[in-house]
Amino acid sequence: MIKTLYSIFQKWSEKGSIYIISDTHFDDIDRSYMGYNIKEEEQLEYLIKNCKKNDTLIHLGDVGNELRMNEIKSYKVLIKGNHDTGKTTKVFNEVFSGPVWLSDKLVLSHEPLDLRCGFDTPIAFNIHGHDHGNRHYKDNFHLNLAQNIYGYTPLNLKNFINQGFLKNIKSIHRITIEKGF
Repeated sequence: MIKTLYSIFQKWSEKGSIYIISDTHFDDIDRSYMGYNIKEEEQLEYLIKNCKKNDTLIHLGDVGNELRMNEIKSYKVLIKGNHDTGKTTKVFNEVFSGPVWLSDKLVLSHEPLDLRCGFDTPIAFNIHGHDHGNRHYKDNFHLNLAQNIYGYTPLNLKNFINQGFLKNIKSIHRITIEKGF
């Protein structure tokens, strides 16, 4: 279990791992324009190989043909992207229409967020997708999981946290104390 997550989200890691992907764009006509160089079947194989029945797969939006997600037996969570608007889904176990704060130092979103909020450094790390050209936020506080950028494999959240990516994030509580608010 990932104990640093807010308690409401810890259930996602009770029996297995949490994996995160974004921008699969299954069967979308503009996949090649966005830089995808593998077929959907191969992309699905990566996900099926990594995401098992007891795992949770969080998709950060722009799914494409969501029926392809039925092949993945994990518990599935969707944070809707700009291509997912208006969809009602029966494939995902939970659906969020905007960013999700998993902990005081980690926020998941479809599009990259500026989390500086008037401070020198961001108040949280942002894992996102959306940017197929990887043009934005090349810093230590964002990770772009758009499939054509990240390499078609899902991110293991526990490994990401254990690698120390959140250690340089001060909590909003600490920042406000230091700033004298």
